[in-house]
Amino acid sequence: MNKADRYLQAGTRENTRRSYRAAVEHFEVTWGGFLPTTGDGIVRYLAEYADKHTINTLKQRLAALAQWHITQGFPDPTKTPTVRQMIKGIRTLHPVQEKQATPLLLQHLEQAAVWLEREAEQAAARHDLAGLLRSRRDIALVLIGFWRGFRGDELSRLQVEHTQAQAGVGITFYLPHSKGDRQHLGTTFRTPALKKLCPVQAYMSWITVAGIAHGPVFRKLDRWGHLAADGFNANSLIPLLRRIFNRAGVSGDLYTSHSLRRGFATWASANGWDIKALMTYVGWKDMKSAMRYIDTADSFGELAVGQTLTALAPYPGQTMPAVEQVPEGNIKNGD
Repeated sequence: MNKADRYLQAGTRENTRRSYRAAVEHFEVTWGGFLPTTGDGIVRYLAEYADKHTINTLKQRLAALAQWHITQGFPDPTKTPTVRQMIKGIRTLHPVQEKQATPLLLQHLEQAAVWLEREAEQAAARHDLAGLLRSRRDIALVLIGFWRGFRGDELSRLQVEHTQAQAGVGITFYLPHSKGDRQHLGTTFRTPALKKLCPVQAYMSWITVAGIAHGPVFRKLDRWGHLAADGFNANSLIPLLRRIFNRAGVSGDLYTSHSLRRGFATWASANGWDIKALMTYVGWKDMKSAMRYIDTADSFGELAVGQTLTALAPYPGQTMPAVEQVPEGNIKNGD
């Protein structure tokens, strides 16, 4: 690969490149199509899989095929009127309700954190380093994931050298690139210290007991307490979270990695955050993305049978400040 090719490749995220390669292979190998193709070829391909795949999957494959044609210098066959009409027809004949992650309830977050803290104390008392490491890591994972509204991909890419934390003040994470950062300028995320279920204290306790000075914040841990040098794969977060919640007596099967972000968004919305402040804090660039994560707090007053999902009280005396309110000059862990 020459120098120019390296820069061109760096302009596309690895996940995107991987999914595009798979889509092109599906068109050529699985379906038996030939590239370059025409609008009619795209229509026949869509017709074959219209009732087998979701509209989002089909649109992702169209994006891959469009990119292949453009980079190879051919006209884009996915933008023809017949292809657009085909997509509208698939939406009409195969409507699918978008699946959404179950928001992590605040009481379930607290139940898990209390349980894990008890596990950590018991492990320390019996000098069980592996158990202590696992509990401290898991506490930090769920509290940072919830209060920062991170996706699994973001949690898996956090680096100690890009994290600054100060007890009783706040924590700052820097990600060189993220899903919404199209220009690859890097994004800084800030979260304040809290009186209860504090992500700052959880982070500092974890890296202290683990002795991590650089590299990934969250890593795989074997049964003997050996930490991996690299971070965990984002796809492994769902089974890990479910094991954590099941250990704490919470039905982990309800939750996925997006439950942390959606749980925080639901909590913030119920506690008075306006949509603009929430979008700024989490990092959403458009309203549509944000609204997918929020359960509106419709009130039925005294007619309601019980507490609504979003009617979760904030911690006494604790409100989450805006991102900019976390002081600068934090202590950099790992120095």
